Amino acid sequence: MRRWGMAVVLAGCRMGLGQTVEDRPLPDVPTLMRAVEANQRAEEDVAKRYLYHSVVTLKQMDGHGGVKRTEGAEYDVFWVGDVEVERQTRKDGRDLTAEEQKKEKERLDKEVAKARERRAKVAAKGGETDPRGDEVVTVSRLLELGRFTNARRVEMDGRPTIAVDFAGDPAAKTRNRMEAVIRDMEGTAWIDEQDRVLRRAEGRFVRPFKVGGGLVADIKQGTSFGFDQRKVNDEVWLPQRAEATGAMRMMLLFHFDGEASVVDSGYQKFRATSTILPGVGKVDDSSAQGEPK
Repeated sequence: MRRWGMAVVLAGCRMGLGQTVEDRPLPDVPTLMRAVEANQRAEEDVAKRYLYHSVVTLKQMDGHGGVKRTEGAEYDVFWVGDVEVERQTRKDGRDLTAEEQKKEKERLDKEVAKARERRAKVAAKGGETDPRGDEVVTVSRLLELGRFTNARRVEMDGRPTIAVDFAGDPAAKTRNRMEAVIRDMEGTAWIDEQDRVLRRAEGRFVRPFKVGGGLVADIKQGTSFGFDQRKVNDEVWLPQRAEATGAMRMMLLFHFDGEASVVDSGYQKFRATSTILPGVGKVDDSSAQGEPK
């Protein structure tokens, strides 16, 4: 079992998070979202200097709503050059065996190589990718795929935050699978007003999502997802928690029907010349700076 990229599958859309504050004018939503998009790159540059620990718990449910099986896994999350990776360290409460560690290292090597290959292909076409090499959906495209409404200012952890709802347009024309996913979703985003970063997002699939007639991907209607970020060392926002519920299948690689959670902690800075994890060796990231904390 692997930790998911954007934690696709999360527990319940809770639209009313935060307490409404102030009556001063709200920022223009498209302008705000474009600022978030621009700041994401700067956040990634700082995030490359950090590693943290991630604990994933997956509960498979039976047909009566009871827990049929519980699986767990732990990961160290860090950057190898320009690619963010998740190295599994434990499975169902036990350390990985020597053979499992070897296979995990081989998996990471392949994942980094594939991510860099995808990034190069997209860049050659003038596009942008996320840290794993998947093509990103720009704010301009988001505005074409659905609508942002009901902007309001709330307070989260003592910080002014802009909450805004999103609903995909079922008639929108999509260019790739991620755009199709967004078109079939609705939810809420919470933007830190001072830092202009996404600090929380929640959503759910309002329609079933299928690729290849369900053979490639099949996400059930009502499947919900979301995640939180926290500010670390007063300089960067990093993942904190994700919770999920629903059902989805990705070919033969992943099948989920139940509840899931991802809890991130243990944020540490590291130097590029440090051996930061057993079996990983030197971090291949000339941009990383700073002493471990």
